[in-house]
Amino acid sequence: MTDLKQETRTLYRPVGPKELALIEAGGWRAFPPRLPDQPIFYPVLTEEYAVKIARDWNVPSSGAGFVTRFAVATSYLDKYRIEEAGGRDHLEYWIPAEDLPAFNAAIVGLIEVIASFGAAGHPTGLVGSKG
Repeated sequence: MTDLKQETRTLYRPVGPKELALIEAGGWRAFPPRLPDQPIFYPVLTEEYAVKIARDWNVPSSGAGFVTRFAVATSYLDKYRIEEAGGRDHLEYWIPAEDLPAFNAAIVGLIEVIASFGAAGHPTGLVGSKG
């Protein structure tokens, strides 16, 4: 009997409120296309790094920051290197914008929100995205 369970890697993505709304509109299954001035999509490897970006960059930039967690098929990720972005604890994948549709297709399950920062007045019901 063959094991049909797909190997995955858990990744994290810090997002602001606009990107979060687009993720929700997509049914929690995909990240929105990159803007023309955003040639790379950067999912990160640790929750701690994602929290730091959401709290220290997204909140000042847009008033709120959220940490999303999701699983991606390792068979897809194997073609990308893990990049160090300014420190040993700052590890991420650099996915070219044109590869994002294939990346989204490799997401296994739903994208979920696991933390929010500076989101006073923001609909926090989004945190229960998995159910």
